[in-house]
Amino acid sequence: MKTDLLVEILCEELPAIPFLKEESHILKKWELILKEFKISANFEFFYTPRRMVLISRDFPLKQEDQEVEFFGPPVEIAYIEGERQKGLSKAGESFLKKCNIAEAQSIQKEGKEVLYFSQKLEGKESKEILGEMIKQWLESLHFGKSMRWGDLSVSFIRPIRNIAVLLGKEGVECELFGLKSRLCTFTHRDLGFEARGFQSLQEYLEILQNGGVLLDPKKRKEKILKEIEEIEKNQKVVVELDRDLLDEVVAITESPRAVYGRFDEEFLELPKEVIITSMKENQRYFALYQNEKLHNGFIVVINSLSKDVDLIIAGNQKVLRARLSDAMFFYHNDLKKPLQSYDLSKIAFVEGLGSMQDKVEREKKIIDYFSGGDLEARETVEISKSDLLSEMVGEFPELQGVMGEYYALAEAKAGVPNRNAKIAQALKEQYFPNGEDAPLPCSELGALLALGYRLDLLLALFSVNKIPSGSKDPYGLRRAGNAILKILQNYPFALRFEDLQALSKNYQSFEVLKVWEFLLERMEGVLKINVLVLRSVIKGREKDLRGIMQKAMALNEVFEKVNKEAFISLFKRVANITKDTTVKQIQPSLFETPQEVKLYECLQALKAKDFAELVDYIQALFDLRAPLEEFFDSVMVNVENESVRENRKALIYEIYLMFLEIGDIKEISA
Repeated sequence: MKTDLLVEILCEELPAIPFLKEESHILKKWELILKEFKISANFEFFYTPRRMVLISRDFPLKQEDQEVEFFGPPVEIAYIEGERQKGLSKAGESFLKKCNIAEAQSIQKEGKEVLYFSQKLEGKESKEILGEMIKQWLESLHFGKSMRWGDLSVSFIRPIRNIAVLLGKEGVECELFGLKSRLCTFTHRDLGFEARGFQSLQEYLEILQNGGVLLDPKKRKEKILKEIEEIEKNQKVVVELDRDLLDEVVAITESPRAVYGRFDEEFLELPKEVIITSMKENQRYFALYQNEKLHNGFIVVINSLSKDVDLIIAGNQKVLRARLSDAMFFYHNDLKKPLQSYDLSKIAFVEGLGSMQDKVEREKKIIDYFSGGDLEARETVEISKSDLLSEMVGEFPELQGVMGEYYALAEAKAGVPNRNAKIAQALKEQYFPNGEDAPLPCSELGALLALGYRLDLLLALFSVNKIPSGSKDPYGLRRAGNAILKILQNYPFALRFEDLQALSKNYQSFEVLKVWEFLLERMEGVLKINVLVLRSVIKGREKDLRGIMQKAMALNEVFEKVNKEAFISLFKRVANITKDTTVKQIQPSLFETPQEVKLYECLQALKAKDFAELVDYIQALFDLRAPLEEFFDSVMVNVENESVRENRKALIYEIYLMFLEIGDIKEISA
């Protein structure tokens, strides 16, 4: 028999960001507990900033009955000397004790006769086990930091104020976090603070609906988006719909309402990133555009049932004005100070690696190495971290680089030497890409700075043994490695092991091979191709990271179109025949069969042809399969005539070497 089940965990306001990080796992963890307790039921999970709710419409009143089987030791071990009449051995006695029985039958299992015991366990009533299930569920949730309250030794993301468990029409008693469960809930705070009792799931849902609580986060999101669309239409504006911000405002509201507010037009003098960041980070406002320019308005999602919306909007406008006034003050102060004047020696980088000025000096050496000492690149690096000491970046750290661009443009406009739009853009792009799907630098100078920034980070931290391990990566080196590879993919910078060795001279002595292997490991995630194909290219002759990635991508594309098994088998045969061969000149005059001549002519035609794309060249190499198979079917390689034998090996070996320039195909298993 099945019925409704409601579990509501009522808390103090849940912090949105840590909660949302765990939110996708919450229902899955409950489903694992259902499985552990042998209960099958469909569930929905809902939340508001004050509650986490599980609801099922088909929850069984008792566990499923179980047939429990125990398999013991083989009979020859379970009895003394394998003879039943001599009694049980210690192994046999241990099995009976484990099963809490006086004797056991034997059964054939996997060709052996073993001790065996089965028992039918009747499922417990659900109300008897729900308390333990909920306890395990709450303990399984990980939100990062948690807190304790009262005299409790246990902790949770926020203090729990009530636990309600309703099975059908009956409340389920349990005690968790020092609280005894009660069949009551609370409405929106604007309608009061009194507990409201209920006796059914329907009554609970009606209390929330009439009490200003929209329980379903999907419906809250739909409501917000609909109201934003209406504001866009009425105000003739376009919202910058930040999806992370949208999820956050859904998580912090029980009765959301999107409303429109304005700020003084004079603040549009500020860089738009400053205004947007201030609105988003401090106030959770959505930015608006009009005629493709930032509009002096915003959308705020309020959590109020009040009819006097104008008063709420005025309060939000007042707070934003104060924030933007501070930002304007910081901005004007920063514009008065030249980028070249900031003393970066005041900022510590990482313990054992000096100051931020020391990092800049190391980056200059990397930039010199890759640019051949380009003066513009060097001058750009010298001011690349200056905005870290600006007042604006002090207030909004996420604007590093962005503010550097604005301040460099201002200096260019004022006629400061060696300042131009190209340099300004590179200051911003040095931090690109800053995420998995984030944009890459758009300029080669920006890409060069971004490469120097990440390479120094990698080499410096490896040199002081601050290497990622397990899931720990406090300095974001895996992210830095990914960024390096993406930059190399898109810009003409070569990076070989020898380059890393040369650059490592600027650091404390360390094992450079670890950095090289670290970057090769990151390729798997960056390229997202067949790992075996990538490893075959790494085993080949290409030693430049950019070249390895290009060849791996091209080889993977071709490999998906060919008969993999047949080609791998053929290539292994080529590799085996030529494994002791040294480079020798092919002598066509020694050919004795038409198959040798044909294979040689196909090889020469391939070498003479220009290929626009690497994929086309690799495909042409793969097309040698047909004449190769004809050769092997008709020609004996290991003949007695040494000259003929070595000439035939030389022909095959040249093909092997051409493939090896792409990758070692035999490393790919079929």
